[in-house]
Amino acid sequence: MSSKSDNKLNRRLFLGTSAAALGALATPALAQSGSTELESDVSGSVRRNISSFRSLQWRPYFSNLHKGAILVDTTSRALHFWSEDQSIYKLYPTSVPMTDDLTRRGRTSIIKKVVGPDWRPTASMLKRNPEWPHYIPPGPQNPLGTHAMYLSWQYYRIHGTHDTRKIGRRSSNGCIGLYNENIAELFGLCQVGTQVLLI
Repeated sequence: MSSKSDNKLNRRLFLGTSAAALGALATPALAQSGSTELESDVSGSVRRNISSFRSLQWRPYFSNLHKGAILVDTTSRALHFWSEDQSIYKLYPTSVPMTDDLTRRGRTSIIKKVVGPDWRPTASMLKRNPEWPHYIPPGPQNPLGTHAMYLSWQYYRIHGTHDTRKIGRRSSNGCIGLYNENIAELFGLCQVGTQVLLI
């Protein structure tokens, strides 16, 4: 076989493998057994976001860093944290709400922090998903993961997740999700009163 034929074969193999890999990335994530934060249809096309994951400065978004500040960019699916004394900056990948009508944007703050949160679906969640349980205690089946920080907006939280496939995706019913190890770190850095801005 000539080197020209070898190159054609290698190119076809590369293209076929690449197409299969891209197809796998575009396939919607399915909920783990017992998971209640991810519905079966994630919105047609699900993709992970990695291209917009970059560090930002706090000044365009906040007038001060009193009690620290969190910026959640729902487009880039990233959470930014700045400490009050500016000595700490953290950038975490997140999950974001599945649809725009589930997404709330604007200014809020952390009003409560819970290690080992329990979870109750809202009435609207139960209407969309009547098969869901009405209560899930803390533990590995809990969709809030290991830690939750409650926002001043009713029903909205920044929390962990046991289903790591959700991170980087539009997969929540309104909350912002982080890997459990990331929410544990952020939980320790934040306090009640930390400013939060969702854009």
